This record gives sequence, C-alpha cells and structure tokens, in this order.
Amino acid sequence: MKKYTLAIVISPFLFFVFTNCNQSKSNTVEATAQDSVAIKIDPVKKKPITSIDTADYNRRMIALSNKDTTGMWPVKAPYPLPGALLPYHRIIAFYGNLYSKRMGVLGEYPKAEMIEKLQAEVAKWKAADSSVTTIPAFHYIAVSAQGAPGAGNRYNMRMPFKQIDTLLSWAKPIDALVFLDIQVGHSNVKDEVSLLEEYLALPNVHLGIDPEFSMKSGHVPGKKIGTMSADDINDAIDILARIVREKKLTPKILVVHRFTQGMVTNYKAIKRVPEVQIVMDMDGFGSQVLKRSTYLRYIYREPVQFTGFKLFYKNDNWNDWKMYTPEQLLKFAPQPSYIQFQ
Repeated sequence: MKKYTLAIVISPFLFFVFTNCNQSKSNTVEATAQDSVAIKIDPVKKKPITSIDTADYNRRMIALSNKDTTGMWPVKAPYPLPGALLPYHRIIAFYGNLYSKRMGVLGEYPKAEMIEKLQAEVAKWKAADSSVTTIPAFHYIAVSAQGAPGAGNRYNMRMPFKQIDTLLSWAKPIDALVFLDIQVGHSNVKDEVSLLEEYLALPNVHLGIDPEFSMKSGHVPGKKIGTMSADDINDAIDILARIVREKKLTPKILVVHRFTQGMVTNYKAIKRVPEVQIVMDMDGFGSQVLKRSTYLRYIYREPVQFTGFKLFYKNDNWNDWKMYTPEQLLKFAPQPSYIQFQ
C-alpha cells in the first residue's frame, strides 16, 4: 500500500452571529414519507418486510469498498432495519443556513436557483453511477456556533423552528431529505439533539453533528478546532435509535463531520446499531491532494460504517485548485455515499 504524506485540510471556520432569532415552534410539522424511506410492503403477503436481502446488501457494501484489500472495508456491523437508505442510495446535499449567504450554498441563492443547482448536481452523480439511486438533500445548520456566550452561556444559537418548516416544504416537491446539523459550542449533543426530536421523528429528517465546534476546552468556537468522543456520538445514536424504535421508522442517518485526528476520539467505541447508519464525512477545503490525504488518514484508516465527502464551490476552486468531480470521487476506496456541497 502506498504511503501518503499527512496533510490537514483547511477548516472553513464559518460561523455567523445571529440576532433576533428566538426559537419559536411552529404550530404544525408535516412531512410525507418518501418511497426511499418508507417501510417496504411484501406484494404477495401485503405485510411489511421485516428483514433485508442480506446477499444484496453484502454485494452492495463490497462494491462500495471499491476493491479494498485491507479487510477494513466494508465495516463489520449489524444489518440495518428494512427501508435503510444506505448502501442503496447516494445522497447529494446542499449545506447552509437560510439567514446567511456565507455559510453555504443552501442559503446563498434564491430558492428556485438553489434547487435548480442541487438537481443539476444530482443529475451529474446519476450519470456517473447508475448502480445506486441518487437523491437530493438539504443539510441545514439548525444550531450554529457563536463567538459570544449568548443564552445560557452556550456559545451557540438555536435557529427558529419555522426555518425547519420552510426546508420541509421545499423538500417535499423534489423528494429531498432534510438533515439538521448541530454545532454545540459549549452545550452538548444530548441537550441539543433532544430539542429536535419532534422533527427527527419525521421519516425524511436525519441528523448531522459537527465536532469542530464542540468546545470542551472552553475556547470560543472558531478559535480552535473542537472535539467529540465516541460517547458524544453515541448520545446522538441512542436518541436516534430510540426514535426509530418508538415511531417504527426506517433507519436514521447520522453524519459526523471530520478533518483532523482530534475531532473524533475513540472511534472504535462508536456504536453500530440496526436503527442508525453512520456517515463519517470528510470536511474541510483544500487542494485535491490535501483532501485525498485527509480522507485516507481520518476516514479510510479509522473506519466506522459509511463515508461522505464535502465539496466547496469557492474554496476548492481557489487559485489553481479544482473541485473533485463525481468520476474522480468514485475511484476512492471506499466510495463516498454522501456528498455535501457548501
């Protein structure tokens, strides 16, 4: 196996101080279960299918590992509950916040233009790989790290629930998923995720957590890169798994952002359960060489379950850098199942 020089991808360090964003829960929360997340029905017995085709699942997981010979990929884990999105789909997500044009493409453009761009990226990935179903997603920063203490000394800002309702209304016509992303600041995963349980109980809503802004050292977010342990990540997994069991849902996806060694500690202790599918997402911007090195160092060599890859329209194309294409990323081992654009 070739040796790769250790290289750290530059952190985006993008956070935005919001004002007048009191959290106000909307009166109603609505979403329709999509075909891709609905419980499968046996056409003969007319009953829910209670197990997956393990042979097909194994074949797909081996395909994702892309001829890896180390034995690390595919990762050994329990089979998921029926209706799991992965490895049958690839998710193409636009990241950001509706209050800011600087935090990502999701909030940078007007709704119609943004959705058109997202669907164009979905089409590129469909053309590059027809072996899976490619689906769009909105990855929304529901809790944003802040540079000031704010309410409860948390150094974060909880966005109003009306924004989540807006994203759900945008997602429905295009059969998109919605990810709620958490930047805990001086708070913790359990408290922040618990406040979003009503939304996470919807079939097409999933979760993202960002160790970069988990400031266990007491520093101000953005001044240093934060960290999460397996215990923090397991808190999110426990909440999602309970919701899936109680609401009789198909598995939830948990996206964990990472671009340094210290951002995730004790990765071997991260739980793997049938109710939750974990994506370790290679975050950060830089040249293709830097990003590939980071993927190899922290995502490939510390396997958890599935992988993701983040692309930056501006910062990955800066100077003489070029943003990765679908065809290039499909050569990676393992192939990423989740692609996020910022």
